[in-house]
Amino acid sequence: MDVLLLPPAYIRAYVRRNKTDAADAAALLEAARNSDIKPVRVKTVEQQALQGLHRTRSLWMGQRTQQINAMRGFCREFGLHIPVGAKKGLTQMAGLIGDVESALPQMLRPAMNLLLDQVRQIEARIEEITAQLKEVARHSAGCKLLMTVPGIGLMTGTGMTAAFADVMHMQSSRHFASWFGITPKENSSGKSRRLGRISKQGDTYLRMLLVHGARSVLRAAVVAQAAGKKLDALHEWALQVLARTNHNKAACAVANKLAR
Repeated sequence: MDVLLLPPAYIRAYVRRNKTDAADAAALLEAARNSDIKPVRVKTVEQQALQGLHRTRSLWMGQRTQQINAMRGFCREFGLHIPVGAKKGLTQMAGLIGDVESALPQMLRPAMNLLLDQVRQIEARIEEITAQLKEVARHSAGCKLLMTVPGIGLMTGTGMTAAFADVMHMQSSRHFASWFGITPKENSSGKSRRLGRISKQGDTYLRMLLVHGARSVLRAAVVAQAAGKKLDALHEWALQVLARTNHNKAACAVANKLAR
């Protein structure tokens, strides 16, 4: 007998009354009989390892941002304005720590130095992970194919490769985009059809990468139009969407098209 992995959210609907082991087992049996519930595809060992690299890099990126924000807040408490941007901010904060005439109290400077050293160490680790991802992409035909799509670079390409071994189990490209949660959330009944905000279901990390990639496509389209360059079909369509709605909605629409 083959073992199937079923989505827990769909199993929950079959649980009757209180949650017990017996109720869970009965719900699993009922859900397994439902042909509409598609089993979860099992990832390979390589996919799990690649996904682990992404999770580690994302964790370090969050810690880096947290520590930079803490240092920026310390400086602002003493009336020192730090410019926007991690690179410029770190450079200026390092200068303030080393300047004996700056408004930073002497008591705080050793702690600020420790935070600055930690940020530099985290950045070095992030570069190591990025180098590993580049090496994976260089030997992966799937990553190379994905990275030919506008707005999909190293992070999105390797992230999708880690999440999907084969997308043929998706019924269509629309279902693939819906899995990412970048399609409208529907609340319809009878002849009344209501489409709201995006559902935000699926993989949050991959959706974030897709939306950021869509923002780069929008930016490239705006810059090319301002320079008078000829636009391809995707960039023309992106500008048409941007003209009739706000930037965030346009970015989600472009992300939907990129996924499809």
